[in-house]
Amino acid sequence: MASPQGYKPRRRRKIEEGSLAHVTHGTLDLDQSSQARKPAFPLVAFLWPAKGVVSQWVTIPVILMVVGLFRWTTGLWGYSGFDSPPMHGDFEAQRHWMEITKHLPVSQWYFYDLGWWGLDYPPLTAYHSWLLGTVGSAINPDWFALFDSRALDDPLLKIYMRATVLASEYLIYVPALIIFLRRYSRVERVNIWEGSIALVAILMQPATLLIDHGHFQYNTVMLGLAVASMSSMLAGRHLWSCVFFVGALGFKQMALFYAPSVFAYLLGVCVFPRINITRLLLIAITTIASFALLYLPFLAGVAYDTYTNPSAGHLQGFPLPPLLESLPIALNPESWYYPYVLEVGQSVHRIFPFARGLFEDKVANIWCTIHTFHKLHRYSGPLLQRASLVATLASIAPPCLIIFLKPRKQLVPLAFATTAWGFFLCSYQVHEKNVLLPLLPMTVLLSGHGGLLPSVRAWVGLANMLGVWTMFPLLKRDDLRVPYFVISLLWAYLLGLPPVSFSAYHEGTAGGLSLFTKILHLNMYLVMVGWHVVEAFVATPADKPDLWVVANAIIGCGGFGLCYHWCLWTLLSKSELLGSKVKSKTQ
Repeated sequence: MASPQGYKPRRRRKIEEGSLAHVTHGTLDLDQSSQARKPAFPLVAFLWPAKGVVSQWVTIPVILMVVGLFRWTTGLWGYSGFDSPPMHGDFEAQRHWMEITKHLPVSQWYFYDLGWWGLDYPPLTAYHSWLLGTVGSAINPDWFALFDSRALDDPLLKIYMRATVLASEYLIYVPALIIFLRRYSRVERVNIWEGSIALVAILMQPATLLIDHGHFQYNTVMLGLAVASMSSMLAGRHLWSCVFFVGALGFKQMALFYAPSVFAYLLGVCVFPRINITRLLLIAITTIASFALLYLPFLAGVAYDTYTNPSAGHLQGFPLPPLLESLPIALNPESWYYPYVLEVGQSVHRIFPFARGLFEDKVANIWCTIHTFHKLHRYSGPLLQRASLVATLASIAPPCLIIFLKPRKQLVPLAFATTAWGFFLCSYQVHEKNVLLPLLPMTVLLSGHGGLLPSVRAWVGLANMLGVWTMFPLLKRDDLRVPYFVISLLWAYLLGLPPVSFSAYHEGTAGGLSLFTKILHLNMYLVMVGWHVVEAFVATPADKPDLWVVANAIIGCGGFGLCYHWCLWTLLSKSELLGSKVKSKTQ
């Protein structure tokens, strides 16, 4: 059939950058015996049929279906708090927030029965909980009946809750990640096929998968908004990056791990190469407006409650939060503004739990490590808070200075990762699950220039394997040992990492590691494997029941410290602040 006059057939995009001769980012290796090029690790081999012949409109849906299957399968196992009185864990906390936001007036959200999983996340989490609670109540009102539904272990409720995690992730995290990888790969001159390899590696991150779909949380909503902020930075849409990052903060306060690098980068683009006051003012106004928009529905609900029921709010005897008690001026309970000040003050008090102490559980950061050898509870809370602040500022100052002086798009993920490592290692009230924050921006480096070479892949792999390993005591309590071993070992196999593969550490591999780094990494893996053997077969002494858990935290802290320094040195090297010929000493 002849084509219409003037019609020019669409030319299929040539994937010369994805050809065998031009793939230089770590997907291919040289077979020493036949001198032929071959996939460098199993994940490349799995995606080889899609190279240059299958449309992304086919590849991405297939990837999402496969990784979704792993997520749903993980959800068939245990979760935080199953049959574990008296508090029943994070599953009950998330369900309870849906219950109270669905049934209680907005003015009571941050005050209601704080002894039973009181709401302690920002307003966007509350809105999210309200939406899911409303939908769930339409299906079965008993799931979220006020007070009567506490500690409910209905199997159908479990299915619904698992489905909400998957839906939230696929509506926010996955699209943000796909768009970011497309933009980052373009900036780094990496072809689409190699970007798909990185996409699979990120979506199969064992720690994220096990915490959100096993342990049960909604971390990927916050992470997705943070990724959208990074993506907007890559696109030069600085105002949108502010909006998305405020959204991330508004969902979970742990997004503060990224805040210093966001501030430093946006300030840098306003100063270099020339000062741009207009851009600076627009960024400041957009940020303030975003926070105002975040709190607007919450404050509107408070206004409605106050108008329809004057006895609501302060008239019901809600206690004044410490933040407001410390103000040098007295607040008048009869004033029109008092309910709004009270509600905002209480939400901030709940979001930042300084009263809980430096740390609650065994976590792989410096404070838990120091406490093992030198008990910190002998010092006052304010002193420990100041020490944590100083240590955190010292750890995040170098990456913030670098990204401020060299505000380049390519450096954004490294800056995010480095400041997040600094927060995790040195900050106040860190939980083992917070390691997801530095792991995400570090893992997206796989989609950058040379990101799949052993010099990057091995470090990203070590960070992820170490991160999920430090979570094992938590996952064990949730009866997630089988998913832990299956998913973490599968991820290691796909990326050619120990303990199931050593392709990233072979001699003569292009873009390989130094001998010192190989010894360092392999010894870390050996320690992790040895710890599992000892933990499984050797009982702890009667006077030290937490010995293996403490050992896990101390070893993890040391490994995370290495990851922090690798990210910092790589950031410094790529910034070229010390010259364009600086090479990483950790490769």
